[in-house]
Amino acid sequence: MFVPGIMELVERTGVHSGDSISVYPTFSISNKVKGIILQYAKKLGLGIGIVGLYNIQFIVDDDENVFIIEVNPRSSRTVPFLSKATGYSLADIATEVILGKTLKEQGIFDIYPEEKKRYYVKVPVFSFNKIKGLDTYLSPEMKSTGEAIGYDDKLNRALYKALTASGTKLRNYGTVFATLAGDDKAEALPLIRRFYNLGFNIEGTPGTAKYLKENGIRTRSMKKISDGSDEILEAIRNGHIAYIINTRKVGDHVTANDGQLIRQCASENNATLFTSMDTVRVLLDVLEETTQTISTIDA
Repeated sequence: MFVPGIMELVERTGVHSGDSISVYPTFSISNKVKGIILQYAKKLGLGIGIVGLYNIQFIVDDDENVFIIEVNPRSSRTVPFLSKATGYSLADIATEVILGKTLKEQGIFDIYPEEKKRYYVKVPVFSFNKIKGLDTYLSPEMKSTGEAIGYDDKLNRALYKALTASGTKLRNYGTVFATLAGDDKAEALPLIRRFYNLGFNIEGTPGTAKYLKENGIRTRSMKKISDGSDEILEAIRNGHIAYIINTRKVGDHVTANDGQLIRQCASENNATLFTSMDTVRVLLDVLEETTQTISTIDA
Protein backbone atom coordinates (compact mmCIF):
# COMPACT_ATOMS: atom_id res chain seq x y z
CA MET A 1 0.00 0.00 0.00
CA PHE A 2 1.10 3.55 -0.74
CA VAL A 3 -0.39 6.76 0.70
CA PRO A 4 1.24 9.70 -1.12
CA GLY A 5 -0.28 12.33 1.17
CA ILE A 6 -2.86 13.20 3.80
CA MET A 7 -4.84 16.37 3.08
CA GLU A 8 -6.70 18.41 5.68
CA LEU A 9 -9.94 20.18 4.81
CA VAL A 10 -10.53 23.66 6.21
CA GLU A 11 -14.32 23.40 6.33
CA ARG A 12 -15.84 20.96 8.81
CA THR A 13 -18.09 18.05 7.90
CA GLY A 14 -21.35 19.21 6.30
CA VAL A 15 -19.62 20.95 3.40
CA HIS A 16 -18.82 18.63 0.47
CA SER A 17 -15.11 17.84 0.30
CA GLY A 18 -15.05 19.12 -3.30
CA ASP A 19 -16.32 22.50 -2.07
CA SER A 20 -13.79 22.69 0.78
CA ILE A 21 -10.35 24.23 0.89
CA SER A 22 -7.80 21.40 0.98
CA VAL A 23 -4.31 21.72 2.44
CA TYR A 24 -1.30 19.41 2.05
CA PRO A 25 0.52 18.68 4.26
CA THR A 26 -1.89 18.85 7.18
CA PHE A 27 -1.72 21.92 9.40
CA SER A 28 -3.36 20.91 12.70
CA ILE A 29 -3.58 17.14 13.19
CA SER A 30 -1.02 15.28 15.29
CA ASN A 31 1.37 12.50 14.29
CA LYS A 32 -0.74 10.17 16.44
CA VAL A 33 -3.80 10.91 14.29
CA LYS A 34 -1.78 10.47 11.11
CA GLY A 35 -0.66 7.06 12.34
CA ILE A 36 -4.26 5.99 13.00
CA ILE A 37 -5.33 7.25 9.56
CA LEU A 38 -2.58 5.20 7.90
CA GLN A 39 -3.56 2.08 9.88
CA TYR A 40 -7.20 2.45 8.84
CA ALA A 41 -6.27 3.15 5.22
CA LYS A 42 -4.20 -0.04 5.03
CA LYS A 43 -6.86 -2.22 6.70
CA LEU A 44 -9.63 -0.85 4.48
CA GLY A 45 -7.67 -1.19 1.25
CA LEU A 46 -6.70 -4.80 1.97
CA GLY A 47 -10.09 -5.69 3.44
CA ILE A 48 -12.06 -4.36 0.49
CA GLY A 49 -9.52 -5.76 -1.98
CA ILE A 50 -8.92 -2.56 -3.94
CA VAL A 51 -6.30 -2.68 -6.70
CA GLY A 52 -5.61 0.84 -7.92
CA LEU A 53 -6.58 4.27 -6.64
CA TYR A 54 -8.91 4.95 -3.72
CA ASN A 55 -9.48 7.78 -1.27
CA ILE A 56 -10.85 7.83 2.25
CA GLN A 57 -12.53 10.70 4.07
CA PHE A 58 -12.08 10.89 7.84
CA ILE A 59 -13.44 12.97 10.71
CA VAL A 60 -11.14 13.81 13.62
CA ASP A 61 -12.80 15.20 16.76
CA ASP A 62 -11.30 17.39 19.49
CA ASP A 63 -10.28 14.31 21.47
CA GLU A 64 -8.36 12.93 18.46
CA ASN A 65 -10.85 10.15 17.82
CA VAL A 66 -10.78 9.17 14.15
CA PHE A 67 -13.98 8.22 12.31
CA ILE A 68 -14.49 7.14 8.69
CA ILE A 69 -17.04 8.92 6.50
CA GLU A 70 -16.57 6.98 3.29
CA VAL A 71 -14.17 5.02 1.09
CA ASN A 72 -14.19 5.82 -2.63
CA PRO A 73 -12.61 3.03 -4.74
CA ARG A 74 -11.90 5.31 -7.70
CA SER A 75 -9.89 8.26 -8.89
CA SER A 76 -11.03 11.76 -7.92
CA ARG A 77 -10.05 15.41 -8.15
CA THR A 78 -7.68 14.67 -5.29
CA VAL A 79 -5.38 12.73 -7.65
CA PRO A 80 -4.06 15.56 -9.88
CA PHE A 81 -3.70 17.87 -6.86
CA LEU A 82 -1.71 15.37 -4.80
CA SER A 83 0.32 14.37 -7.87
CA LYS A 84 1.41 18.00 -8.28
CA ALA A 85 1.98 18.50 -4.56
CA THR A 86 3.92 15.29 -3.82
CA GLY A 87 5.69 14.76 -7.14
CA TYR A 88 4.29 11.25 -7.59
CA SER A 89 2.42 10.57 -10.84
CA LEU A 90 -0.42 8.70 -9.16
CA ALA A 91 -2.38 7.83 -12.30
CA ASP A 92 0.71 6.21 -13.82
CA ILE A 93 1.59 4.35 -10.61
CA ALA A 94 -1.97 3.04 -10.21
CA THR A 95 -2.18 1.96 -13.85
CA GLU A 96 1.03 -0.05 -13.49
CA VAL A 97 -0.37 -1.71 -10.33
CA ILE A 98 -3.60 -2.62 -12.13
CA LEU A 99 -1.50 -4.16 -14.92
CA GLY A 100 0.37 -6.31 -12.38
CA LYS A 101 3.51 -4.33 -11.58
CA THR A 102 4.02 -4.09 -7.80
CA LEU A 103 4.85 -0.91 -5.91
CA LYS A 104 8.26 -2.30 -4.99
CA GLU A 105 8.98 -2.99 -8.66
CA GLN A 106 8.18 0.69 -9.26
CA GLY A 107 10.67 1.75 -6.57
CA ILE A 108 8.09 2.58 -3.89
CA PHE A 109 8.89 0.99 -0.52
CA ASP A 110 7.39 3.32 2.10
CA ILE A 111 3.70 3.45 2.98
CA TYR A 112 3.87 7.19 3.67
CA PRO A 113 6.78 9.19 2.23
CA GLU A 114 8.29 12.21 3.96
CA GLU A 115 5.95 15.20 3.68
CA LYS A 116 6.95 18.18 1.56
CA LYS A 117 8.35 21.20 3.39
CA ARG A 118 6.02 23.72 1.77
CA TYR A 119 2.23 24.02 1.74
CA TYR A 120 -0.05 23.29 -1.20
CA VAL A 121 -3.62 24.64 -1.07
CA LYS A 122 -6.55 23.72 -3.30
CA VAL A 123 -9.44 26.21 -3.36
CA PRO A 124 -12.77 25.44 -5.09
CA VAL A 125 -13.97 27.56 -7.99
CA PHE A 126 -17.70 28.19 -8.40
CA SER A 127 -19.76 29.30 -11.39
CA PHE A 128 -22.82 30.56 -9.51
CA ASN A 129 -23.08 33.71 -11.63
CA LYS A 130 -23.51 31.53 -14.74
CA ILE A 131 -26.30 29.37 -13.31
CA LYS A 132 -29.52 31.23 -12.55
CA GLY A 133 -31.46 30.33 -9.41
CA LEU A 134 -28.86 28.04 -7.81
CA ASP A 135 -28.58 28.51 -4.04
CA THR A 136 -24.94 29.22 -3.22
CA TYR A 137 -25.15 27.94 0.37
CA LEU A 138 -22.46 25.28 0.85
CA SER A 139 -23.85 21.89 1.82
CA PRO A 140 -23.12 18.15 1.37
CA GLU A 141 -24.15 18.59 -2.28
CA MET A 142 -21.11 19.56 -4.36
CA LYS A 143 -21.48 22.84 -6.25
CA SER A 144 -17.95 23.77 -7.34
CA THR A 145 -17.00 23.47 -10.99
CA GLY A 146 -13.22 23.63 -10.71
CA GLU A 147 -10.32 24.49 -8.45
CA ALA A 148 -7.19 26.60 -8.17
CA ILE A 149 -3.90 25.80 -6.46
CA GLY A 150 -1.45 27.95 -4.53
CA TYR A 151 1.77 26.88 -2.85
CA ASP A 152 4.37 28.54 -0.65
CA ASP A 153 6.70 27.91 2.26
CA LYS A 154 4.16 29.64 4.53
CA LEU A 155 0.57 28.44 4.84
CA ASN A 156 -1.10 31.86 4.77
CA ARG A 157 0.82 32.91 1.66
CA ALA A 158 -0.20 29.67 -0.06
CA LEU A 159 -3.80 30.37 0.95
CA TYR A 160 -3.54 33.92 -0.41
CA LYS A 161 -2.26 32.66 -3.76
CA ALA A 162 -4.94 29.97 -4.04
CA LEU A 163 -7.80 32.29 -3.04
CA THR A 164 -6.62 34.92 -5.52
CA ALA A 165 -6.27 32.34 -8.29
CA SER A 166 -9.79 31.06 -7.60
CA GLY A 167 -11.24 34.52 -8.26
CA THR A 168 -12.00 35.39 -4.64
CA LYS A 169 -11.86 39.16 -4.17
CA LEU A 170 -9.48 39.80 -1.28
CA ARG A 171 -10.06 43.28 0.11
CA ASN A 172 -8.36 44.59 3.24
CA TYR A 173 -10.80 47.45 3.77
CA GLY A 174 -14.50 48.24 3.43
CA THR A 175 -17.66 46.85 4.97
CA VAL A 176 -18.56 43.39 6.27
CA PHE A 177 -22.26 42.53 6.27
CA ALA A 178 -23.38 39.70 8.56
CA THR A 179 -26.70 37.93 8.92
CA LEU A 180 -26.36 35.01 11.29
CA ALA A 181 -28.49 32.21 12.62
CA GLY A 182 -28.87 32.31 16.41
CA ASP A 183 -26.73 29.23 17.00
CA ASP A 184 -23.86 30.74 14.98
CA LYS A 185 -23.63 34.14 16.68
CA ALA A 186 -21.25 33.11 19.48
CA GLU A 187 -18.86 31.43 17.04
CA ALA A 188 -19.00 34.37 14.64
CA LEU A 189 -18.39 37.04 17.30
CA PRO A 190 -14.57 36.70 17.58
CA LEU A 191 -14.29 36.48 13.80
CA ILE A 192 -16.27 39.67 13.22
CA ARG A 193 -14.27 41.33 15.99
CA ARG A 194 -11.14 40.53 13.99
CA PHE A 195 -12.63 42.29 10.95
CA TYR A 196 -13.53 45.23 13.20
CA ASN A 197 -9.98 45.41 14.58
CA LEU A 198 -8.64 45.46 11.01
CA GLY A 199 -10.69 48.62 10.41
CA PHE A 200 -13.70 47.18 8.56
CA ASN A 201 -17.13 48.74 8.99
CA ILE A 202 -19.66 46.20 10.29
CA GLU A 203 -23.30 45.98 9.20
CA GLY A 204 -25.95 43.40 9.96
CA THR A 205 -29.61 42.53 10.08
CA PRO A 206 -31.38 43.74 13.28
CA GLY A 207 -30.87 40.59 15.38
CA THR A 208 -27.23 40.18 14.36
CA ALA A 209 -26.50 43.90 14.77
CA LYS A 210 -28.05 43.94 18.25
CA TYR A 211 -25.93 40.98 19.34
CA LEU A 212 -22.72 42.49 17.99
CA LYS A 213 -23.39 45.88 19.59
CA GLU A 214 -24.10 44.23 22.94
CA ASN A 215 -20.65 42.67 22.64
CA GLY A 216 -18.78 45.89 21.96
CA ILE A 217 -18.71 45.96 18.15
CA ARG A 218 -20.08 49.12 16.54
CA THR A 219 -22.58 47.81 14.00
CA ARG A 220 -25.00 49.50 11.64
CA SER A 221 -28.39 47.79 11.60
CA MET A 222 -30.02 47.21 8.20
CA LYS A 223 -33.68 46.38 7.72
CA LYS A 224 -34.69 42.87 6.71
CA ILE A 225 -35.80 42.10 3.16
CA SER A 226 -38.87 40.35 4.61
CA ASP A 227 -39.82 43.67 6.26
CA GLY A 228 -40.11 45.27 2.83
CA SER A 229 -36.68 46.91 2.65
CA ASP A 230 -34.27 46.75 -0.30
CA GLU A 231 -31.32 48.46 1.42
CA ILE A 232 -29.33 45.24 1.83
CA LEU A 233 -29.75 44.24 -1.81
CA GLU A 234 -29.00 47.79 -3.00
CA ALA A 235 -25.80 47.88 -0.94
CA ILE A 236 -24.69 44.61 -2.57
CA ARG A 237 -25.61 45.81 -6.07
CA ASN A 238 -23.74 49.08 -5.60
CA GLY A 239 -20.57 47.31 -4.46
CA HIS A 240 -20.63 48.84 -0.97
CA ILE A 241 -19.97 45.53 0.80
CA ALA A 242 -16.56 43.81 0.77
CA TYR A 243 -17.65 40.55 2.43
CA ILE A 244 -20.99 38.93 3.22
CA ILE A 245 -21.30 36.33 5.99
CA ASN A 246 -24.58 34.44 5.88
CA THR A 247 -25.62 31.41 7.92
CA ARG A 248 -29.06 29.87 8.22
CA LYS A 249 -31.18 27.95 10.67
CA VAL A 250 -32.95 24.89 9.31
CA GLY A 251 -36.73 25.35 9.45
CA ASP A 252 -36.73 29.18 9.69
CA HIS A 253 -38.48 29.84 6.38
CA VAL A 254 -38.59 33.65 6.63
CA THR A 255 -34.88 33.93 7.35
CA ALA A 256 -34.20 31.23 4.74
CA ASN A 257 -36.00 33.24 2.04
CA ASP A 258 -34.14 36.43 3.00
CA GLY A 259 -30.86 34.52 3.00
CA GLN A 260 -31.46 33.01 -0.41
CA LEU A 261 -32.24 36.45 -1.88
CA ILE A 262 -29.04 37.83 -0.35
CA ARG A 263 -26.96 34.92 -1.67
CA GLN A 264 -28.54 35.20 -5.12
CA CYS A 265 -27.87 38.95 -5.23
CA ALA A 266 -24.28 38.39 -4.10
CA SER A 267 -23.78 35.81 -6.85
CA GLU A 268 -25.29 38.04 -9.55
CA ASN A 269 -23.08 40.96 -8.52
CA ASN A 270 -19.84 39.02 -7.88
CA ALA A 271 -19.84 39.91 -4.18
CA THR A 272 -17.66 37.75 -1.93
CA LEU A 273 -19.96 35.54 0.14
CA PHE A 274 -19.19 33.09 2.95
CA THR A 275 -21.61 30.57 4.45
CA SER A 276 -18.98 28.66 6.47
CA MET A 277 -17.22 30.09 9.53
CA ASP A 278 -14.18 27.97 8.79
CA THR A 279 -13.63 29.73 5.46
CA VAL A 280 -14.03 33.13 7.15
CA ARG A 281 -11.39 32.14 9.71
CA VAL A 282 -8.91 31.28 6.95
CA LEU A 283 -9.65 34.54 5.13
CA LEU A 284 -8.94 36.51 8.31
CA ASP A 285 -5.63 34.68 8.81
CA VAL A 286 -4.63 35.81 5.32
CA LEU A 287 -5.90 39.39 5.75
CA GLU A 288 -4.15 39.83 9.09
CA GLU A 289 -0.84 38.76 7.55
CA THR A 290 -1.17 40.91 4.43
CA THR A 291 -2.76 44.06 5.88
CA GLN A 292 -0.62 46.89 7.17
CA THR A 293 -1.96 48.26 10.43
CA ILE A 294 -1.49 51.79 11.76
CA SER A 295 -0.54 52.59 15.33
CA THR A 296 0.83 55.64 17.15
CA ILE A 297 4.49 56.01 18.05
CA ASP A 298 5.19 55.66 21.75
CA ALA A 299 6.19 58.99 23.35
